[in-house]
Amino acid sequence: MGSRFPHPAKALQAIRLVLCALLLACTMNLAAPSPARADSADINAAARSVVRVVIVLRDSSGYDVIGHGTGFAVTSKLIVTNAHVLAPLLEDDRLRLGVVPAQGRTGYFARIVRVSSDVDLALIELTEDASLPVATLYTGAVEDGADVFAVGYPANVDEALGLGLNGLVSPQAPVKSRGQVSGGRSSSQFDTLLHTAPIGTGNSGGPLLDACGRVVGVNSFGTISDNGSDSEFYFAVSMRELAPFLRKAGVSAHTNALPCQSLAAFDADESARALRESAAQQARLEAAAAERRFKAERASRRAELETIDDRETLMALAGLMLALMVLGAAVSMRFYARQEQEQGMASAVFALLCLVGALAAWFSRPSVDDIVERAAQAERAAMAEVPEVTPPDSLVDKGRFVCRFRPERSRVTVSSTNEVRLDWSPDGCVNEKTQYGLMDGDWTRISINGGDQTVSLNRYDPQGRVYSVDRYLVDLQTMDAARKARADFQAPACGAGEDAARELGDAQQAIRALLPKMPNERLVYSCEPAPNDSAANAAAAKKTAGSEG
Repeated sequence: MGSRFPHPAKALQAIRLVLCALLLACTMNLAAPSPARADSADINAAARSVVRVVIVLRDSSGYDVIGHGTGFAVTSKLIVTNAHVLAPLLEDDRLRLGVVPAQGRTGYFARIVRVSSDVDLALIELTEDASLPVATLYTGAVEDGADVFAVGYPANVDEALGLGLNGLVSPQAPVKSRGQVSGGRSSSQFDTLLHTAPIGTGNSGGPLLDACGRVVGVNSFGTISDNGSDSEFYFAVSMRELAPFLRKAGVSAHTNALPCQSLAAFDADESARALRESAAQQARLEAAAAERRFKAERASRRAELETIDDRETLMALAGLMLALMVLGAAVSMRFYARQEQEQGMASAVFALLCLVGALAAWFSRPSVDDIVERAAQAERAAMAEVPEVTPPDSLVDKGRFVCRFRPERSRVTVSSTNEVRLDWSPDGCVNEKTQYGLMDGDWTRISINGGDQTVSLNRYDPQGRVYSVDRYLVDLQTMDAARKARADFQAPACGAGEDAARELGDAQQAIRALLPKMPNERLVYSCEPAPNDSAANAAAAKKTAGSEG
């Protein structure tokens, strides 16, 4: 009858798996989705694309600002605003259109590209050599009660600050106000979002942002109370109007539909993910080790039983041969007593052979030490057939990889998430042209993009095959400081050696010290060996992870 109790190794494995399951359940609760909360860095980054749209009167005495609104850049030169902001321009040819960015030293003249009064939208274009940071449009559903932010240039603030003409045409940071979406209500003229983020005269044409700094609407007008003053409810032209307006104008705006996640939630999710993966990996290792031990113990026990069986069989054979020897000797003696010499001799020989067989069986039986040794040999053989499982933490790969975006591990507000082609060398050379710096075991390279005012910290982990990008959407002052710090050192060429890579890692710290504590975005990619289409891979690789600002 078999034992009613489980094998010790299997019992231990079951206990560990139960504990791991409980740990996973706890971490899943920790990682439960939480409402996105605004991060000021995201709103400030989005505000870089906001401009004051001014209408100036040109006469013999010079220029005079007769009105203004707000707009935001959808390309480096194209700006969205309200149609009603531009209405005076269509009636008086003495008027000119100007754009004053949120940062910099001066404003620029612009021209009208498209006006759609039926949806209160207009598109204007800079006529001078200038480039603006670009806003990102959110194309997902805006939830009722979600936090939103109005960004623009309300005239009542200008008046309170006593801004004169020079103040209205000089770059200034826009005003930000916070409110919530009140879903289910829209104006009858065109599709709008009703919200409570305060706006005033001058905010018209400015963006309504979600908590991640993405445009969800274009502020247009507010309700009017009985006494004629502004009240607490406002309307923004929705994305259902803005998106087709831009398509008809041939504008390919930058869009994003990923859920908005705060930095705090991202960090919590990353910690929970790491804990889950660690627990799952430990459970896999424990299960594999328990299975390995079980197979070894089973082989050892089988060898032990087989050896004991051999011992008992040979001992029984020796006993049988002794009994036959005694019988043969007795028969031989009877034959000799009858004077039957020939039969007596045969019986004696038979008895002698039985004795020899008994001795051979006795002395060839496995000893107790043989039982132990054979069991140990069987255990070692079984262990060799099932190698010990160890975490894959010592593999350093080289070659071409395709790195695919991992949304569950990323925090994205404005960036695109196309796959990355990466050609990695163990000495930190990427795509055969860009040397990464080495510091505290991390391979990193900082790139500076003046076009969209971003500083990116690119990182590659060859052990885990993980490529990541921390993106900082910075203001002009930080951008200029980063450029200056970058000009103070020369990055080494590929193959310069580990010492040069460490020097680059140290030098890049001067740029990192200028950046905010947390990035605006973190894009994480998992990398796998690329298919063997060498020419195409090489061409694609040189366009991606090895770029340098």
